[in-house]
Amino acid sequence: MNLRNNSLRRFGMAAVACVVLAATGASAETENEPHGALHYGSFSFGLWGDMPYAKNGDDPKIPALVASMNAAHLAFTVFDGDTKDGSSACTDELIGQQAIARFNQLRAPTVYVPGDNEWTDCHRINNGGYNALERLAFLRSQLANTEYSFGRRKMALQRQGQPGQPYSENTRWVYGNVVFVGLNVPGSNNNKVNDGACLSKKSVRTLADCADDNAEYADRNAHDLAWLKESFDIAKARGAAGVMVVIQADPGFDLPETEDVNERNLPDYNGYTDFLDALASETQAFPGQVVLVHGDTHFFKIDKPLLSQKDMLKNFTRVETFGSPNVHWVKVTVEPQSANVFHFEPVIVSGN
Repeated sequence: MNLRNNSLRRFGMAAVACVVLAATGASAETENEPHGALHYGSFSFGLWGDMPYAKNGDDPKIPALVASMNAAHLAFTVFDGDTKDGSSACTDELIGQQAIARFNQLRAPTVYVPGDNEWTDCHRINNGGYNALERLAFLRSQLANTEYSFGRRKMALQRQGQPGQPYSENTRWVYGNVVFVGLNVPGSNNNKVNDGACLSKKSVRTLADCADDNAEYADRNAHDLAWLKESFDIAKARGAAGVMVVIQADPGFDLPETEDVNERNLPDYNGYTDFLDALASETQAFPGQVVLVHGDTHFFKIDKPLLSQKDMLKNFTRVETFGSPNVHWVKVTVEPQSANVFHFEPVIVSGN
């Protein structure tokens, strides 16, 4: 099946444009319209993820984090995965009800992007020994089951799949003159299981489970790439100033950090090769600014890791958000008329 053509048949470029315009806040529910969505001026939003982790005692820090973002009058926030740590059970309550309740404490619309701790790694015994694909289906049914964001104020979202169904967790919205994309690209090699990496005494996973995981990876990877391309097509058609892509995984950006060991050549990172190649290609063909946001490794960073020191993509920026035990957030201000479009400010929450 040609996913690209199938996607366009489902939506049609004209229909996509209409949905995107609706996602800017032009809904019938005026109280849910995001501030600033209907003009091309500056606006600010928040990025956060990889929290709270029970093993690090993060729960008492969340109220101050929420209060800090609520006081900032943000257009929206984006959570880039991992609503719990990687050594606690993937229960319905923990990855479902508790996460939803936390997101709905935010005054601003809040968009959720899945992380590996909510599904990919749930086969581990210390995670409860779940089937990863069953947990992914649960996430879709609970956290991607409407056409709106979380938060006290809602924001319309376009979903790749029907709400609650496969690929509904892949989202897109337009705010101001920027196209935002949320993709299910999780840690643990994007759920791609390499030969010899399946069975472990720390896991309940079987060889049949790993075969299912690899089939899931291949299908979702194709959908991710189609959604990414379609989003850039929309951005170019609109004359957007920028595109921001949000995933959970650190895809193994190595250069220019070390010259002797390139993470991109290690098997544990080959599940991201197609995504990074597509992102680089789309960035090169896009006249505006492109930002990739991710969490996963919990070190706040802003850099330009694509493609290398010699062949740096000048219009590409990577932002890695804070993560447990550093319960802070990143404020992004968009100024469409400025050269860089996106301006980043780490917000250190007092007391955390």
